[in-house]
Amino acid sequence: MPMQSRVEKSMAGDAPWLVLSPHLDDAVLSCGALLEAQAREREIIVVTLFTEAQTAPHTRAARSFLRQCTVADAGELFEARKSEDLAVLEAMGVQAIHLGEADALFRRRRKPPMVGSSAWDRLLPELTHRYPTYRFDIAMGRIARGDQALIRRLRTAVAGLISQTQAELLFCPAGVGKHVDHLIARELGSGHPGNVVMYSDFPYDLVAAPDQRHMSKTGFVPWIWDTGLEVKAGRISQYATQVDALFPDGKIPRKPETYFVPRPG
Repeated sequence: MPMQSRVEKSMAGDAPWLVLSPHLDDAVLSCGALLEAQAREREIIVVTLFTEAQTAPHTRAARSFLRQCTVADAGELFEARKSEDLAVLEAMGVQAIHLGEADALFRRRRKPPMVGSSAWDRLLPELTHRYPTYRFDIAMGRIARGDQALIRRLRTAVAGLISQTQAELLFCPAGVGKHVDHLIARELGSGHPGNVVMYSDFPYDLVAAPDQRHMSKTGFVPWIWDTGLEVKAGRISQYATQVDALFPDGKIPRKPETYFVPRPG
């Protein structure tokens, strides 16, 4: 008889699961099929970390994101995104917690880099933001030193939620695609090695592979879930502010969900 994975062992019972979602769609994008199937058997709580924008002026990268979402005001966009997330997760039978931290696209430095910062903020917002660009900052896989206080704050919040919910498993992203917010969520999960399951970040994993160096260090191996993918596609489409930007051809790929778990033994 083959050895069971960490997820399969948990599926035999009904203990709660806690899922760390960097943004207001990541949990459903990457784990939606498994979560909806298991929500009938257990309490599942999706904790979304980065659920807010900060006020203008915005960087060019943030303005480009707003154009993709066809909502000009960042505050209005994130209110809409939170409403979408609550509606989708409620329909799935999953609880939602929004932690209210600022998305990397909008995170500002704690202290301005030079005198007269308000003028520089208007003229060149990139100087006052922690991640000035998407391609060369957010997607480069380097967490800014200025985010360490944020990570400490989130680490405390996650530990408190694990204790409060008595969650048996803690799901976090594997960091496929190297988005800094996903890497922060992965770091939070790594602090709980006895509970953690990593999920492959969809749709980043359509074009990128997991960090093999990180995977070899953890010793985790893939575990696949491929049931309920048609239902999942419908859930993803309910994130109306995001789906067209994520899937511009209108087709949501039916990709089995990949999780990374300790090697059974």
